[in-house]
Amino acid sequence: QVQLVESGGGLAQPGGSLRLSCAASGSIFSINTMGWYRQAPGKQRDLVATITSGVYTNYLDSVKGRFTISRDKDKNTVYLQMNNLKPEDTGVYYCNACVVEVGRRAPYYYWGQGTQVTVSS
Repeated sequence: QVQLVESGGGLAQPGGSLRLSCAASGSIFSINTMGWYRQAPGKQRDLVATITSGVYTNYLDSVKGRFTISRDKDKNTVYLQMNNLKPEDTGVYYCNACVVEVGRRAPYYYWGQGTQVTVSS
């Protein structure tokens, strides 16, 4: 089993910053892509940013230039630095990881429990 634990959400003013962290633990052989998704009330869950094991990144257009995804492979941790936050960034942010577990060949996608980000004055 693998667990993803997120931290770093909270309340920020427009123009402010927050940094999210997500640490993976458990029976991990390797981690491929890691990413962040968000879900606003009444809306579907959308991809915000992803990062591959080769550190290739991909971003939602509306966050390009404001958000930066990074990862620490030694710590099995992914980060999301969010700058110049806007009210429309409000939502629950979920961490996602494509994990190959020890003793298995096929990867499996795991989700964190989610962390609330609220951008409001």
